[in-house]
This record gives sequence, structure tokens and C-alpha cells, in this order.
Amino acid sequence: MKIAVASSNGEVVDSHLGKATCLYIYELEEDKFVFLEKRKTGVDTSKKHSGSLVLDTAKDCEAIISLKFGFKSKMKADNANIKLVQDEGTVEDVLNRYLEHTKFMNKPLNI
Repeated sequence: MKIAVASSNGEVVDSHLGKATCLYIYELEEDKFVFLEKRKTGVDTSKKHSGSLVLDTAKDCEAIISLKFGFKSKMKADNANIKLVQDEGTVEDVLNRYLEHTKFMNKPLNI
């Protein structure tokens, strides 16, 4: 599973999805995320939000974690089968929260 994180420096999640100039790509391996690469999105921050460019940059990812995202980006992400997650903090912290949430959601129900 690949996850993209919208960050200007690779240390903290500090970018709105439509203004993210870089995505840091991680892959889940044996219960931990391993850094794969930094991708430039081509977003021009002086123009309107460009969620479509960011989504296209992360089209091979299961999810994108960003500080915020807009309604149009959410609709486009749903159509592309990409989960959008709003979170803030260090990249390590948001990835760990995402992993814990995913584990919790995949647990079988004890009925």
C-alpha cells in the first residue's frame, strides 16, 4: 500500500491538497512505512487550487494525507479510488495514526 503525504519539507504535514507542491511517497512494509520518493506536483501556488494535478501525481497511491482538501478534490479522489485524509502533525505521527486506523477498521467484528 502506497500513501502520499502533502508536505513542503518532508517533516510535517503542512500543505492544503490543492496547493501541495510536493508529495512524499511511502509504502507499508511489515507494519511500518518506508520512504520511497519525493514527487513534485507541478502546482503553481500563485494560481487557484490544483487538486487535480496532485491527484494525478499520486494516482498509484491508496491515500493522500494533507492538511485540508476541498469538496471538488474529494469528489475527484473518490472517482479515482484514492482516499483523502485530513490530518496535521509530523509525517511520522500522521502515518502512524493512519496505520492504526487502518488496522482498527480491518479488525473482524466479534459478534
